[in-house]
Amino acid sequence: MMGAWTADDTAGVLSEPTGSDDKYSRGVLGVRTGSDRYPGAAVLGVEAAWRTGVGMVRYLGPRRAADLVLHRRPETVCADGRVQAWLIGSGTDAAARTSDETAALREILRGDVPVVVDAGALDLVGDTSAPVIVTPHDREHDRLRDVFGLASVDGDRVDAAVETARVAGVVVLLKGAMTVVADPHGAVHRIDVETHRLATAGSGDVLAGVVGALAAAVSTGTPLAPVAASGAWLHSRAALLAVRANGGGPVTALDVAASLPAAIGAVAD
Repeated sequence: MMGAWTADDTAGVLSEPTGSDDKYSRGVLGVRTGSDRYPGAAVLGVEAAWRTGVGMVRYLGPRRAADLVLHRRPETVCADGRVQAWLIGSGTDAAARTSDETAALREILRGDVPVVVDAGALDLVGDTSAPVIVTPHDREHDRLRDVFGLASVDGDRVDAAVETARVAGVVVLLKGAMTVVADPHGAVHRIDVETHRLATAGSGDVLAGVVGALAAAVSTGTPLAPVAASGAWLHSRAALLAVRANGGGPVTALDVAASLPAAIGAVAD
């Protein structure tokens, strides 16, 4: 049975910092996204992660993207080190990926910490041992299903997401006007997007950053489907707040990221 994810559900996943917290205990997200062709994806994902309240972001990516990330968010650490979760794939193209990059991504996917897999890294999901959340849109979902020998979706998106999650052994966050989150055990949640102005370039990169930040902040072994659903809910609510702040008119992906603290603050209250 599929239930609608709510503000109260999201509040149960979020954690407020305490006096005993430091940047490590609040979660460290490793980000390996962006490319020379699409460096903005790295900026948007890192921005969203910071706005979601993660303790630290480590960015490991192309020099051009790293320069842009540091220009926008100078607190970002562009050096390898321990992380509590990874975000990979946003703004990348599997066809253009080098063998060294493929090896690095495979090592991440064979690790122990949660990995949020987006866009250009979805083709690698068939070879994983890490806990994984995938964040495809419908066309990417079809390509992911092909990796596992599943037919393209020509019927119910919910049933397809449930099947993908079960066969692939991952949490599926299927983006759309109705976002579906399914886990390998059959649990399924619905997030109704609150404004269609969210359909804009870079929006998915922001969503991936939100989900990555939440995955880095939760305790080891926490089920990832609620994390994914909470990220999608916050993303949708931030978009609605951004639209209202702009007089009901169009918004950009950075506008959505900028509204994340208000969306989180309202839930925390």
